[in-house]
Amino acid sequence: MRNDASMGQSLKNAITAAVMTAILTVPVLGLQLKLDGYKVVLEPHWQPVWLAVGAVFLFQLCKPLFLRASAGIRLPAMPALGADRQRKVIWLLLAAGLVWPFFGSRGAVDVATLALIYVILGLGLNIVVGYAGLLDLGYVGFYAVGGYTYALLNQYFGLTFWECLPIAACMSATFGFLLGFPVLRLRGDYLAIVTLGFGEIIRLLLNNLTSLTGGPDGVSGIPKPTVFGIEMARSASVEGVKTFHELLGWDYSGEHMVIFLYLLALLLVAFTLFVTSRLIRMPMGRAWEALREDEIACRSLGLNPTRIKLSAFTLGAAFAGLGGAFFAARQGLVNPESFTFIESALILAVVVLGGMGSQLGVILAAILLTVLPEVARGFAEYRMLIFGLVMVLMMMWRPQGLLPASRPHVELPQ
Repeated sequence: MRNDASMGQSLKNAITAAVMTAILTVPVLGLQLKLDGYKVVLEPHWQPVWLAVGAVFLFQLCKPLFLRASAGIRLPAMPALGADRQRKVIWLLLAAGLVWPFFGSRGAVDVATLALIYVILGLGLNIVVGYAGLLDLGYVGFYAVGGYTYALLNQYFGLTFWECLPIAACMSATFGFLLGFPVLRLRGDYLAIVTLGFGEIIRLLLNNLTSLTGGPDGVSGIPKPTVFGIEMARSASVEGVKTFHELLGWDYSGEHMVIFLYLLALLLVAFTLFVTSRLIRMPMGRAWEALREDEIACRSLGLNPTRIKLSAFTLGAAFAGLGGAFFAARQGLVNPESFTFIESALILAVVVLGGMGSQLGVILAAILLTVLPEVARGFAEYRMLIFGLVMVLMMMWRPQGLLPASRPHVELPQ
């Protein structure tokens, strides 16, 4: 009798889930826009809808059986790595990354450079979310400020990349400091909504200030970084000046610039790792952790939550400015569409997937989330669907992240 009731309930749940899946997938997968001459028409594609509905129905119907069968099965656990081991692994990764571009292909090195940009952004957001426990959904706004700072300063004042790099970090830090004031009394979802609005305000301002930022077209013609003032180009922009390959007596190759950008990104990653690892060992880092664990207890210890929050937002935004300036130099073009909410969600996913507060975890997650979409280009249409599924499974299997931060603790003898 009990089995019949459970089967009936499972069938009811399966039908409900299938109906909901059909309602959600018909507008996304079932109806696609197609250009027919000068008209845009809706073209139905029912096969992916039926596949999704059937898969959800079968999964929901067989879910009780899976749960009973897997009651005694434990999923494999990731090996625990202490702080010292994680530090050694990071050094090994930096050493391997220093040698790898001289053996990898040009396309692979270019993808790795993009991955290193996300490593910088992930380590910066890790200060705000991982250490201070402040949910920031508008981190891409600081990223945009850094990119446009270099682009506009170069366009209007002719400043070079190396001159604009610290200015971009300071400008983004200023915006982070200003954002900190409205959110001093906010927590949780309210904090996330305000930071999300800040990121969208920055993007809309960049889109509408056409006379300054170029509007939707953005700023183009951004020069690449130089090697101590020496250009890495086929010919110098100033007549009579030798380029990098001419000084060394090499034949010109476009791979030189690709490798140089990669090594420069690796240098910025090493700088970010050095600064953040020092910060978390300082009293400021301990204050961030105290704020994350319990704000009331943090106040009772005599710490000022206002200063702690402002320091976290300011320093986290500074590293976003570094990443934004380098992104603008690498692309040679910045526009508002490069800094949408999806970028903020991706950077936050890097921190959550790697393990909040874990530097090694953030590095591995940034590499995975950047490289895997390039490898699986055949599934480009379902990229976000696969991404969401992976995040759901990750939260079920290992909610603390791939490599959670190891924290010192004391156990009393029983």
